[in-house]
Amino acid sequence: MSFDGLFTKAMSEELGDTLKGGRINKIHQPYKNEIILVVRSQGKNHKLLLSAHPSYARAQLTSQSYENPAAPPMFCMLLRKHLEGYIIEDVYQKEVDRIIIFEIKGRSEIGDVSYKQLIIEIMGRHSNIVVVDKSRNMILDSIKHIPPSINSYRTVLPGNEYIFPPPQDKKNPLEADSEDILRSIDFNSGKLDKQIVGSFSGISPLFAKEVLHQAGLATRNSLPNTFLQLLKPVKEGVYQPTLIRGDKETFYFLDLQHLEGEHTSFPTLSGLLDRYFHQKAERDRVKQQGNDLERLLKNERDKNISKIAKLEKTLKDAENADTYQLYGELLTANLYAVERGMSEIEVMNYYDEEGGTVVIELDTRKSPSENAQYYFSRYSKAKTAIRIVKEQIEKAKEEIQYLDQLLQQLESASPKDILEIREELGEEGYIKAKKEKKKKKTNEKPSLESYLSSDGTAILVGKNNKQNDYLTNKLAGKEEIWLHTKDIPGSHVVIRSKAPSEETIKEAAVLAAYFSKARESSSVPVDFTAVRNVKKPNGAKRGFVTYEGQQTVYTTPSLDTVRSMKKD
Repeated sequence: MSFDGLFTKAMSEELGDTLKGGRINKIHQPYKNEIILVVRSQGKNHKLLLSAHPSYARAQLTSQSYENPAAPPMFCMLLRKHLEGYIIEDVYQKEVDRIIIFEIKGRSEIGDVSYKQLIIEIMGRHSNIVVVDKSRNMILDSIKHIPPSINSYRTVLPGNEYIFPPPQDKKNPLEADSEDILRSIDFNSGKLDKQIVGSFSGISPLFAKEVLHQAGLATRNSLPNTFLQLLKPVKEGVYQPTLIRGDKETFYFLDLQHLEGEHTSFPTLSGLLDRYFHQKAERDRVKQQGNDLERLLKNERDKNISKIAKLEKTLKDAENADTYQLYGELLTANLYAVERGMSEIEVMNYYDEEGGTVVIELDTRKSPSENAQYYFSRYSKAKTAIRIVKEQIEKAKEEIQYLDQLLQQLESASPKDILEIREELGEEGYIKAKKEKKKKKTNEKPSLESYLSSDGTAILVGKNNKQNDYLTNKLAGKEEIWLHTKDIPGSHVVIRSKAPSEETIKEAAVLAAYFSKARESSSVPVDFTAVRNVKKPNGAKRGFVTYEGQQTVYTTPSLDTVRSMKKD
């Protein structure tokens, strides 16, 4: 658990240093469990993100952009009523718990001074955001309601008294000395890290493991000294926000030496969280919004794979067409020897150089001539089937390619992209298209993601088929450079230059590889060519093109490179 009580303390101090005295100018609720407050402080606007997400709960300043719903939710409306225009007087942590309290002062609608508290409880799936009337300690509302039937200890509903979550009855590590630590640890019982976590509040297994790692052979002398030494930055307010990328990504307010991997330092805790949670929370939201689409696309893909298997069996059976023709011709040549009622006949195979014979099965109900015509008929049907089946196999393969492309687009989609993909699937007949009350503007253009190379060249990325079609077939100039992963589903990328530098091509290739199915791979092949060499075949599905005259570069996708190129 990275966002433990100690990390919460560090974050509350960072937020306090930046936001104290600031005015809350705007409030948005882009998603169900997340609030954005725009606070004017120290001559700048700061975006404060408060999240009660069950997996990604946190409080931080953010530079990320969030799309707001057309109509604000009720909780957002209540926050606007009670907090917009108010001043943040203080930001602090409750003891060493994962609770941050914003003390807020303003004037009510009738001009009276009013004191509110915005309380963020960062507790996994029990996380919450609660706004409280401080004078009455009464809950005005919360982003999650908790009735008595769910929690008998504390009810979190409008009009109820606000009660903090129950205490854990652990020692405050910031007030502990060596003797307190020794009294809390039984060296003979083992599992010292679990004992540390169980004895002191606000401490996660990450911190406890770091204590044991730096203490080496944990003794009655080394363990308390190391414990207090690691708490020193917390007491002094000097932090080293670090992202560790090993088997999995981990973040903390100090550099954890017990974790192997690439250690990257950040100037602020908020910058660290922006990097760590970049796309993680959005991927989760997109997965929820597009879960039905992903299931539909995978089912359609499986159907086409099964269809191809059946068609290939039919094709194999149809490849006996020449045998049917041979039987028809041999029967015709030997009609004089065939009698009605025969079940088979052995005749000389005139086409066999060695003069062999062939046994031909006959229908006892048919005349000799009808048996011959039967084999000619099977030959004719088989020849037709081969052509039709091959066409169907090719169409099924194209369908799988299209579905793979859409599945890849879902992986890198934003919530807005999901809407466009859903609209496309409706137009293609995969799902029932929704009737829109208002007609869409005919001149509405798909939004594209913009990036800048290190030399300032603009690069555009299409993240779904509508965007890809618009970018490649309408927006891009004929001499500009187009990129796409080689034989791998991915986005269309266009460099807005006729003669980009080699470095710009490499950076654009990183974008093409990152926004493709090969995002987690290395040495990904990316083709690039002039836009004039890219063609959309007649009748092809959206996003499908052919191209020629390409060159290929190999690159490894990098999130850091993509972030550094993102145009604000």
